[in-house]
Amino acid sequence: MISTTKLKSVDFYRKIPRDLTEASLSGAGLSIVAALTMLFLFGMEFNNYLTVSTSTSVIVDNSSDGDFLRIDFNISFPALSCEFASVDVSDVLGTNRLNITKTVRKYSIDHDLKPTGSEFHSGPVFHEIKHGDEVDGEVDEGSVLLNAHNFDHYSHQYPILVVNFYAPWCYWSNRLKPSWESAAKIIRERYDPEIDGRILLGKVDCTTENELCRRNHIQGYPSIRIFRKGSDIRDEHGHHDHESYYGDRDTDSLVKTMESLVAPVPLETHKSDNTTQNAKRPAPLTGGCRVEGYVRVKKVPGNLIVSARSGAHSFDPSQMNMSHVITHLSFGMKVSPRALSDAKRLVPFIGRSHDKLNGRSFINHRGVDANVTIEHYLQIVKTEVVTRRSSREHKLLEEYEYTAHSSLAQSVYIPVAKFHFELSPMQVLITENPKSFSHFITNVCAIIGGVFTVAGILDSILHNTIRLMKKVELGKNF
Repeated sequence: MISTTKLKSVDFYRKIPRDLTEASLSGAGLSIVAALTMLFLFGMEFNNYLTVSTSTSVIVDNSSDGDFLRIDFNISFPALSCEFASVDVSDVLGTNRLNITKTVRKYSIDHDLKPTGSEFHSGPVFHEIKHGDEVDGEVDEGSVLLNAHNFDHYSHQYPILVVNFYAPWCYWSNRLKPSWESAAKIIRERYDPEIDGRILLGKVDCTTENELCRRNHIQGYPSIRIFRKGSDIRDEHGHHDHESYYGDRDTDSLVKTMESLVAPVPLETHKSDNTTQNAKRPAPLTGGCRVEGYVRVKKVPGNLIVSARSGAHSFDPSQMNMSHVITHLSFGMKVSPRALSDAKRLVPFIGRSHDKLNGRSFINHRGVDANVTIEHYLQIVKTEVVTRRSSREHKLLEEYEYTAHSSLAQSVYIPVAKFHFELSPMQVLITENPKSFSHFITNVCAIIGGVFTVAGILDSILHNTIRLMKKVELGKNF
């Protein structure tokens, strides 16, 4: 068994009897300064321990082939009707999806970009509309030619006024013309306007009646509108809601539709019950549309396009205005405010380009006849923020930031709003590097020991200097 005397011999800190030590004012001053210095340096080291450092690196994007990119958007078009607004997606691999409706919602908006009602439903996707046989030569006129002077008179006179808004240059308008005039003649014979007076078929040439067509928000030709007088009058001026007809355009289908419109209207009262069929849907009350929702695309260069589209209508490019206001446009899954704030705690500049186009307006000031396509070129970079806790990596945030360049381009085709996106093959990886507790303890010990040692050296120098000065002073006195 080891004796107490031998055990004491390994003591690093041998004690000096207190009677053999001497306190001094200089030593007391240095002790106070050393204690304050230790406390200050300890606070600095503790704050540095609590502060998380980050490292930024650029690596090849490690997304797998099956990954898709989500695009969220909320865009308002003051001059594009919801009746024809279409969201399309294409990419360099040949993907071409037209008129996406499953994840996209549309709302008619006024001039202040405020919704005028509930969601605008386009109904089922257009089927192949049936037309009548083409007729060579002149077609007998059966419908009434309407203009800005007599339109209100006829719309108030007849309980049901069905109007074909057309353009002479339009292929689909010319395909409709024979069937429309034949149906008008048949309806006129069955329901004489002078005797029966419940229904009238008319037509409006939009190339000569621009203001009348604009007032009824006509953007595609032909557009068949059903105006009702009576139970659906909205205000004291006699303005009323109306419907659009999207059904087949052969004579038999048109006549059958007209008869179904007349049937609920009593001959003596000339009132209607607003009955509709699948081929008839409410017409847009305004000429603007807000398109919102999301689409999923492959992570390759591609395009998100908003345009006027229809399988049985023609559009006048000179009358299309694709001005728009971007309320929201972002890529990737939506980042929660809490996750974004946590990431900004680590990297303050995160999220600056996450919504770069939000709130920006792109208005065509060149006039509606400029055939202007508005294009946006977006370069997208993926950014990941990774935190390391308990020797494990945890993904804190994944976001897609982008730079945007916009331009106006003249086009002979129908103008569109195009968002061309391209993902960078590289991604930014930001890694959180927390400090270890052992490193913190080591630094604290170094601070205490270092300050204590330096203070001891200074005290020894100061004490010896004072003694030497006293000896010199005593030598002079002798």
